[in-house]
Parts: sequence; C-alpha cells; structure tokens
Amino acid sequence: QRVVDSNGVDYAFDSSPQRVALTNTYAATVMKMLDVDPEVVVGVSGDFDNDDLWPEFASVARVQNSAHSEIDFEALLDARPDVYIVFATNGMVDTEAIRHKLNPVGIHVLALDFYKYDSLRYEIGVLADVFDRRDAAEQLFEDFDAIEAMVDQRVQAISDEDRPEVVMEHHASLTRDPVVLTGTSQWTDLIQMAGATNVFADLPGHTTHVDMEAIIDANPEVLMFDGITFEIGYDRYDPDDKCSTHMQAVRDRPGFDGMQAITDDRMLILSGEFAGPMMVYGLPTLAKHFHPTHFEDVEADFYLDNFYSEFFDVERVGTFSCTS
Repeated sequence: QRVVDSNGVDYAFDSSPQRVALTNTYAATVMKMLDVDPEVVVGVSGDFDNDDLWPEFASVARVQNSAHSEIDFEALLDARPDVYIVFATNGMVDTEAIRHKLNPVGIHVLALDFYKYDSLRYEIGVLADVFDRRDAAEQLFEDFDAIEAMVDQRVQAISDEDRPEVVMEHHASLTRDPVVLTGTSQWTDLIQMAGATNVFADLPGHTTHVDMEAIIDANPEVLMFDGITFEIGYDRYDPDDKCSTHMQAVRDRPGFDGMQAITDDRMLILSGEFAGPMMVYGLPTLAKHFHPTHFEDVEADFYLDNFYSEFFDVERVGTFSCTS
C-alpha cells in the first residue's frame, strides 16, 4: 500500500503502523472520526492535556510541549514510533527540517493539515488508507455530503445582492495592522458555501496584510475574526471577556464607525475548532449567522453537538462563537 501526503511525499507500507506519534489535535481528531484504535499512539504533545477530550492519551509519552514547539528528541526516540504525523503547511512548523531529522533514524514523517477545506477529504482518505479505515471515511463523507447539501439547497435560493460581503481577519490582527484571510484559505470556501462573499478572496496567499483603508473602502456587511487566540471553544467561556474587548477595539479604529458591519452590529468570532476537521459540522452555524431567516428552522447547534457526542463521546460545553 502506498499513499502521498500533502507535501507530495510518498509513504509505502506493508501493514498499518502500530506505533504512531502525533502532536496536533487535528490529526488525532480525524483518527477519532475514522475510529482508529488509539492504542497505536505512543507519543503526543501538551496540546492533549484535556482529559475530557483525550482520556486515552493521559498516560502516553509527551514528546513536545505543543504542536508548534521543539521536539523532545530523547522522549520521541524512547517512544519508538514508526510514523510521526505532522502539519504539512503550517507556517509555525518546519516540516522539512523534521523530515531531515527523523527519516535517518527510521521514523517516517507523514504531513497532513486537516484545516483546509479543499484538501480535507483527500487528507482524511490518506489517513483512512494508512489505517485501513476506508469504509469509515466513506461514511464520514456521506455525512459531509448531507450537511453541505442541506446548506446549499437554501443558499441557492439567495440572490447575489442578498449575499453579504465579508472581511475575515486573522488572529495576527490583534497585535498589528489587519491580516486578512484570502482566497486560498479554507475560510473563503466556507464563507462562499454559507452564502456570502470574501471581499479579499482575490488577494494572493493564505493570509495577507491590508491597510485599514482597504477594509474601510470595502465597507463589509460582516466582520469575522478567527478565534484561535481567544479563550473560546470546548469547555472555554471567554473568562476575561476578550471577545467584547476585541470588538470594541475594532469599533474604535479610525474610520470604522460608519462601516456597515459596525453600524449593524455584525461582528463574529468563531472558536478555533471551526478551523479544523469540525469545519463541515460548523457550516450550518456560519450559514445561519449570514442568513438567519433562511436557516430559521435549522438547529445549527445540533451539528456541533453531534460532532462531540459521536466522535468524542462527550456533551459539548463551552462558548463556540461571540457576536457583537
């Protein structure tokens, strides 16, 4: 059996790996979605410290502090993995350097992201092939199809004029001039599928800097912010009210007071979970924010609840979105 990862690197194997190290929760989430035996995992990072979501890894060796930190090579070699699953294109992870270090000691590096819509199914398929879970992947894709079809059926009835123009800012905007999500980001796909338009879809790259004036000139109807650095998501409740503080800071930007998104109070922050393998289950939430009347009878929370109950066997708790 042979697969090609998201860096275009081949991985050939005779049987499914029995010793796997993984340091990002996206890959581990997909393993849950495919019902891969968690016993194969012999090394994880500090990102798995939540015992509600990851009880199976409580006693597994820690080989990194987080998915973005330096590898503890001594701990990793002690764990003796056959395969190390890493991000493929995350700017904070030097995947090529990891390959150079691990391939010579017999650890195969498999690079998969699970945070880009256009490659999500392909990457799930790669993991399904590696662990012989192709039937589970096909069932998962049927679930994806059903959710996307439900949203699409309603969105098709919405005229172009009624599809809001959206600017989505990256969390890097918290500390400097705005950084926006562009056409090659997963968010453009999801925004369009949910019945809106990303104003900056035509700009190059996954994210890019823009001047404040560019956002003012665009006069978007909705301002969105990627919520990775906010304390929202599973069992997190924005204890310091950073959502409100951030939205007020945006209102206070020079020239923003007349913007449609500000005057109509249409600012939205979505938790980091929406940026990972949960993205399809989060699509109804996004569509309902854009078009509340067209999705009035849709229980968007049902899809999020289902995601946690089905794959994590927990009740979903926490604040998953903030609105102005």
